[in-house]
Amino acid sequence: MKRLSYISTFSRPLTKKEVENIGKVSQTNNARDGITGVLLCCGGIFFQILEGEEKRINNVYKRILSDDRHDQILCLKSERNVLHRQFPEWSMEVIDLDENNDMLLQPIKILLQTLGESHRILASYTPSEVLQAIESGINPLALAPRYTDKIIFFTDIISFTSITERLQVTEVVNLLNEFFTICTKAIAGRGGEVTKFIGDCVMAYFDGNCADAALDAGLDILAELEILRNQAPPDSPLRVLYVGIGLSKGTVLEGNIGSYLKKEYTVIGDAVNVASRIEAMTRQLNRFLVFSDSVRLGLSDRWRPVRLGDFHAKGRDEIVEVYSIDDVLTLHKSDFHKLKLDIKQHLKLISIPEEVLV
Repeated sequence: MKRLSYISTFSRPLTKKEVENIGKVSQTNNARDGITGVLLCCGGIFFQILEGEEKRINNVYKRILSDDRHDQILCLKSERNVLHRQFPEWSMEVIDLDENNDMLLQPIKILLQTLGESHRILASYTPSEVLQAIESGINPLALAPRYTDKIIFFTDIISFTSITERLQVTEVVNLLNEFFTICTKAIAGRGGEVTKFIGDCVMAYFDGNCADAALDAGLDILAELEILRNQAPPDSPLRVLYVGIGLSKGTVLEGNIGSYLKKEYTVIGDAVNVASRIEAMTRQLNRFLVFSDSVRLGLSDRWRPVRLGDFHAKGRDEIVEVYSIDDVLTLHKSDFHKLKLDIKQHLKLISIPEEVLV
């Protein structure tokens, strides 16, 4: 047998009658399928334990994952080869803790509320690949590493050192949060995966056949940043929030990498290094977005790539053929040197005196 425990939040407010109906339907279906267990409800949270034949448990959980009444589903524990049932008499006992004032149940209420809050916090720090595995009842540590084709996406803030030197901590954090929010939404919205934040840098990846989506995400970021700069108050550091974006494609190793104390689900390989080096070239090429020939080859006919030349990427012997696209968003309005001077001048006008920073 298999025993599975999960927690989820209500996707919308549910009435007492709706919760009771969930219990009635579950009892009927579970009695038919030989499934037993318990369902607890408290403060907009479901906590359920299911036990029975493995295939039937998997089918029930699959239906739960697609049920629009559930949100933020997290599998807490998945046990196989279970010999004895914990709830042999209950096809599905529903206990609404909000309707029960028994003081002995108060600690359980607090425990479920704490679990729900912890789940929401952890979800903010956890890569979606890992979250999807956990939600599906798979131990993410068991995910096998694999070689796969990916488009690697790097972007970071231009003149970030000057920004940190001239602004207060809260201003720097607010600027970073704006930047990360725009990048995360744009990349996820086009089907990409943000794998890490490295200082002021965002590293992400797309499937190898998604070159169009990766380029669209880059343009989305540049467009949102232009809107943000234009709408920011004259004395805001957001007025000088510019970025460089670099993309490369190649075979990478995807999986859990790290020590026994700490692991990270990420991608490594030459394509990662190339994307990072190409992103750094945006400064000398006076382009906000550049990409390798390997990315260009995967683009559809709707793009008009502009060849920028062949370059030696730092730390790499091979020549890198670099491209951009003929779009106003990708072009510096002036050369990069002048842009850096403009950024420093703006920061000098709006920042607090250096003696206060010291």
